[in-house]
Amino acid sequence: MKHGKNQLIVLFLALPLALYTIFVLVPYFSAAIFAFTRWSGLSSNIRFNGIDNFIKLYNDEKFWNALSHNGIALMFLPILITAIALFFAFLFTQGIALSRFFRITFFFPQVLSVVVVAVLWSFIYHPTVGMLNGFLEGIGVRQLTNFPWLGDARTVFGAVLAVVVWMSVGFYMVLFIAGMQTIPVDYYDAAKIDGANPWVIFWKITLPLLWDTLRTAIVFLAIGAMDLFAIVTVMTNGTGGPSRAADVVPTYLYQTAFSDGQFGYATAMGLVLLVLVLFLAIASLRFTAREAIEY
Repeated sequence: MKHGKNQLIVLFLALPLALYTIFVLVPYFSAAIFAFTRWSGLSSNIRFNGIDNFIKLYNDEKFWNALSHNGIALMFLPILITAIALFFAFLFTQGIALSRFFRITFFFPQVLSVVVVAVLWSFIYHPTVGMLNGFLEGIGVRQLTNFPWLGDARTVFGAVLAVVVWMSVGFYMVLFIAGMQTIPVDYYDAAKIDGANPWVIFWKITLPLLWDTLRTAIVFLAIGAMDLFAIVTVMTNGTGGPSRAADVVPTYLYQTAFSDGQFGYATAMGLVLLVLVLFLAIASLRFTAREAIEY
């Protein structure tokens, strides 16, 4: 009986494992090999060049510029998105009027694709017909009339990050609401009887019991901050913004591979990014680990 059960398990897992090996593991190992070569991506001429790609990468100012933007996103996006999502999640679980309507409204950006969101906000940021400049002019801010939010190196990356926050808050808000609804109501009732205000209830009850959900969100947001390829590509027309002020590693990698024809160098860049993301995920899990609170 046990032998037959093992055969059935192997039979069911054989096809998924084969597909995973072909489409995930093999490309990963191939990338690890191509990272040490000089290859245009189209030619059959593949030359092994050792660690030259990584030395070139170390001295590449454009790469460090792009990585610094990912670093900025990593510093601000998890904190901002988590804080705003937590605030609204706690607010909408307090029984305020129209809370269900606001939940749907805040979650709505998740229904749209990243490309649609990027195009929509590109029109909002438009210097002449955009809603943002029209609104600012309407409230009397004349200094920013016809200001090119996506055409100025000082504001382009901040404008992109603002869109990422707007787009992401709704999903994590719903995630936190789901976590809050699993917390026993008795804890809140007891705290209210003891005279605790909503702020104390949030910090002493909600946040500790929501920590596992919060930890998961932080890891996802940290990994997402190292991407941003689609939103940056669409909002900057694939240029990375003026003076590459909004360039991130994935957009620079894409340009290096498909525009410059340096697949070996781009693969080395991708391998470095993979290692950074793996390290970041492990570090995030380790530093946010704490003893689980059972209830």
